[in-house]
Amino acid sequence: MSNTISLEINKRTLSIDIGKIAKQADGSALLRYGDTMMLVTATSRKEMKDASKSFLPLIVDYRENTYAAGKIPGGFFKREGRPSEREILIARLIDRPVRPLFPNGYFFDTQIVGLLLSADIANEPDTLGVIGASAALYFSDIPFSTPLGAVKIGIIDGKYVVNPTTDELDRSPINMTVVSNEDGIIMIEAGAKEIEEEKILEGLSLAHETNQQIIRAQKDLYARLGLKKREFTAKAVDTEKLARVEREYGPALFEAMQVRGKKANEAALIEVRASALAKIPEDKPEEKLETKELFSKLEEKLFRDLILNKNLRTDGRQFDDIRPITAEVALLTRTHGSALFTRGETQALATVTLGTFDDAQRLDSLGAETKKRFMLHYNFPPFSVGEVGFLRGPGRREIGHGALAEKSILPAIPDDDTFPYTIRIVSDILESNGSSSMATVCGGVLALMDAGVPLKMVVAGIAMGLVKGNDGYAILTDIAGLEDHFGDMDFKMAGTEKGVTAIQLDLKIPCVTLPMLREIMVKSKAARLKVLVKMKEAIAEPRPTISVYAPRIIILNINPEKVGDVIGPAGKIIKKIISQTGAKIDILEDGKILIASTDMSAAEAAKQMILDLTAEAELGGTYTGKVVRLEEYGAFVEIMPNLVGLLHISEVAPYRINSIRDVLNLGDTVTVKVLSIDPADNKIRLSKKALEEGGGANPESTPRPEPQRSSDRRGGRDRGRF
Repeated sequence: MSNTISLEINKRTLSIDIGKIAKQADGSALLRYGDTMMLVTATSRKEMKDASKSFLPLIVDYRENTYAAGKIPGGFFKREGRPSEREILIARLIDRPVRPLFPNGYFFDTQIVGLLLSADIANEPDTLGVIGASAALYFSDIPFSTPLGAVKIGIIDGKYVVNPTTDELDRSPINMTVVSNEDGIIMIEAGAKEIEEEKILEGLSLAHETNQQIIRAQKDLYARLGLKKREFTAKAVDTEKLARVEREYGPALFEAMQVRGKKANEAALIEVRASALAKIPEDKPEEKLETKELFSKLEEKLFRDLILNKNLRTDGRQFDDIRPITAEVALLTRTHGSALFTRGETQALATVTLGTFDDAQRLDSLGAETKKRFMLHYNFPPFSVGEVGFLRGPGRREIGHGALAEKSILPAIPDDDTFPYTIRIVSDILESNGSSSMATVCGGVLALMDAGVPLKMVVAGIAMGLVKGNDGYAILTDIAGLEDHFGDMDFKMAGTEKGVTAIQLDLKIPCVTLPMLREIMVKSKAARLKVLVKMKEAIAEPRPTISVYAPRIIILNINPEKVGDVIGPAGKIIKKIISQTGAKIDILEDGKILIASTDMSAAEAAKQMILDLTAEAELGGTYTGKVVRLEEYGAFVEIMPNLVGLLHISEVAPYRINSIRDVLNLGDTVTVKVLSIDPADNKIRLSKKALEEGGGANPESTPRPEPQRSSDRRGGRDRGRF
């Protein structure tokens, strides 16, 4: 019996081989889409390593082997090292939809590993990772019984396309990954360019429909194979003990949950819990552990009862209310831009630094090496939640939150022709009680406007929550930490007044339906518009100029053939210009030159040096220059710095001249006209006679004028300064 799934998605075949390789794992799937191939394995311990655990210890790792694209790793060691940000983000993408589908109470150590084995660059591997995790788990004896489908959605020529290629995604106004089970959607990850909510719902509908094909194919094979899952029984909650704890401590706990303020709320809850634990003898640690678990269950029960039955939130807000917002810009004196954004007890300090083209991040991915000129880095120090801990490098959480905020703001960033800067935002979370990533979006945009970045649009973000019961559900706007912890959904959406720029949906329940998503999006948009109003009260639009501490950049476009003249042998000439002016100069192959300096006079001096080096004569133009060399056949005249033309003896006067030295001397100033420019070697022929015959001025009696020439032909046009 074949263990292979095969189906067509957008004229390409998706194939899944179950258990073909990596047979020692509990489950394995070898996937292929186009020429992109991935192995995904799932392994889970059969014994619980720590019986006190009350959560699923799931590890998801994803690696992109460089051999998959026929490349050898860079660097000294020539082998793959620590995971890149892209690998971490894809690992998170695999983790998020799978985690909530394990059975309640399954606390066995579990690991999913995805290895990219072949990359055709045209087909993104991230959705294969989700499908592979689903197949590896579903076709194993691990008690995971909900197959998933995952596709990517783009818009090409105004129409939605399933699994567009990377080239198509580059010109698509939306890049959206959607994961579904049979009943609804379980995860969304999207970046968009002001796409309206209704249009996004169309894409979600198409994605969900396509995902059903992938799910049905897995279920059909599973039925044919007749696999059995390992026996698993979740640890039952002692209902009698839970009822006793509720009778004794329920009223006090219910009252403590409604104490306003995060720290005061935590202190009140701890006090109630401590009073119960104090009654248990120290020689009964297992009873103390069980009581803690019962309190956690009771807190969740009371929270859900408060929301679903009493229509109240723990902080007293209505379901659609946003916590108080304050925003301040120009807080820091020497940064290029700064903003402090506070929403309730979540606070983000965002700073902007403007750099040159040379500061762009180089990305050595499986495809061609690229550069990234907009970066957002998110930091979450332990003091932001009142904890103690080491300050280390960014973890998966920091990388994920930063990537979401970066994706949200990216559509607003001006292109490099308009604003030729590398832009870095740093968001330091100073307080956290819900949705610090969306606070980062708001603070980051305010800091950009404070820095004078001419944004295409103003973006804000908000996080939505959901509490679902047997008979209904409640949608919560601007969720706080307790609502995130005990709630069923974290739906983050960023956008402008016109449309959406980013979405991230994560669930703790099996799925949400499209009608529920429509309602969530409507409420999210209403909240977003309110946040935008508060942001614009702090700063309505970008400042007209950038900070005095930021570099000024001048753009020149020169003839690409002249780039070598500017660089010089072994970079000698460009190094001299940089040394003399102190300016920072980036030269691109297409002839674009970026000159940056905090001293505008230095930038102008560097610009003039480059213009002099790249000067070009204009056919028919008139120039006044100096005789720099005499030969029997004529004189060589420097009409511009480093640009010399030949004034033949026959073109000196309208009459015959026996010797050039009879009329010209070294150092003489002479006005001439350009007769021709040889395209092969750029040799210039000049004439003084043509001017005299045409009534030209007498060079001996005419002061030296500014040369008449086109700025573009001379060496480039000044594209503006900032």
